[in-house]
Amino acid sequence: MSQFITSDGTTLFYRDAGHGQPILFAASWAMDSRAWGRYMLHFQARGFRCIALDRRGHGRSDDPGHGYQLDRLADDLAELAEHLDLRDAIVITHSMASGECVRMLARHGCSRFARAAFLAPVAPSYAEGSRAPWSMDEATTNLAVAAIARDLPQWLAANADDFFLPADTGTTPEYVRYTIDCILDASLQALVECFRAKRVDQRAELAALELPLLVIHGDRDASEPVQQGRALAALVQGTRYLEYAGAPHGLYHTHFERIVADIEAFIGETAAS
Repeated sequence: MSQFITSDGTTLFYRDAGHGQPILFAASWAMDSRAWGRYMLHFQARGFRCIALDRRGHGRSDDPGHGYQLDRLADDLAELAEHLDLRDAIVITHSMASGECVRMLARHGCSRFARAAFLAPVAPSYAEGSRAPWSMDEATTNLAVAAIARDLPQWLAANADDFFLPADTGTTPEYVRYTIDCILDASLQALVECFRAKRVDQRAELAALELPLLVIHGDRDASEPVQQGRALAALVQGTRYLEYAGAPHGLYHTHFERIVADIEAFIGETAAS
């Protein structure tokens, strides 16, 4: 297995396949590298090296019982990039991982990365006093965390339809079940603490970001409202922003073909500029 040991002694698992320009994939809250399986196959066939990390407490990585704050999660990504000596890499994230990526670039710089793509990103700020009306407030966060801690399987089942919009997107019951099963592999402590980890203000970090960025958001996202993608794109100079009509939060699955086409176009355009 592909593993490395972080600076705080945690062993993390990652998938690494293919040859060529590297793409580093980072999954959403509760998900692991398995979320990117189809993307890795697709981009490997197009001459890229594809790497996807299991966040600590998720998948095959260690569950150390600590380190679920944004700084440490960002350091994990940076240390993987250093371990593999990635150069001219592309980073592709979904949901919560956009915040981890922004913090990684703020703490460690952009020297290893050429461009980034954020799918359904988190809000620029969840901090009270700087939070926009459409981003989750602290009281709502506390209610969600309590429900997750009390009965995670029930909470996942109750939110699956909004996440995938299966009746409209053709997502099968089997894929919904597969996603839930992947999440149930994760540490409950990791899930709870990572859910809270995004409650930060990253507006200054976003404004200072200096690499080409693609943001894709769906206008039927019930988890991270579309206004978040719009606000994030407005903060990062030169961002290319794409809004998908009818797309839910799980658009990485429901709109796979369109996303890979848009990412490939973005890579080609920014490489030529």
